[in-house]
Amino acid sequence: MIRIAIVEDDHHCQEQLINFLHRFKEERDETISIHTYADGDEILENYHAQYDIVLMDIQMKFMDGMSAAEEIRKRDSQVVIIFITNLSQYAIKGYAVDALDYILKPISYFQFSQRLIRAIERMKKREVQFMTVRMKGGVRRFQVSDIYYIESFGHQLIFYTKDGEFSTSGTMKELEKKLADFHFFRGNKGYLINLAHVEGMNDHCAIVKGKDLLISRPRRKMFMEALAVYWGEVIK
Repeated sequence: MIRIAIVEDDHHCQEQLINFLHRFKEERDETISIHTYADGDEILENYHAQYDIVLMDIQMKFMDGMSAAEEIRKRDSQVVIIFITNLSQYAIKGYAVDALDYILKPISYFQFSQRLIRAIERMKKREVQFMTVRMKGGVRRFQVSDIYYIESFGHQLIFYTKDGEFSTSGTMKELEKKLADFHFFRGNKGYLINLAHVEGMNDHCAIVKGKDLLISRPRRKMFMEALAVYWGEVIK
């Protein structure tokens, strides 16, 4: 079951999205539940991380979609957000709330279906995954999405996570291979960065939780390409 919320104050656009979802459901043989809201404040009223995907209009009468998305992110780090808009300049702002993509109005079914396929792929990848790491005195179990980045320091690997810093012995090469399917990318010889926690770029550094992590010159182009793919592109 894929749980989808539509937040759209334009009745015609809301009906179009519902019809597109029904068509997608039949073509892909997916089980989808659909819930609709006419404004950002409506979805927030009883929001408790109950949706897999949110299709969010940006310009609405009472609470705009960007503000609603910011509040949703405070309660739900996993939901996939796709903005529906006729203004492409909102693309940069969307990175702050980890929006998967933008669909520009008027919407075509092909554009919509391609973005929905991508959203479902991300949703499935974001299912909770854990890794267990041996540490001095025992072991520690991490939720992969809670790891911000990993630093190699001599023969030690330092994990910077939601719950603090932890170190273990090992090689970055082995760890990079283990985390390759979870949007981790090598910034340089010393850093393995979770793209989900990259807040932006500053000169030659990735900003992760307010810290500048240097991206080496040989890896810069590949890192930016990987980050662009993760962040998504504006549909034109």
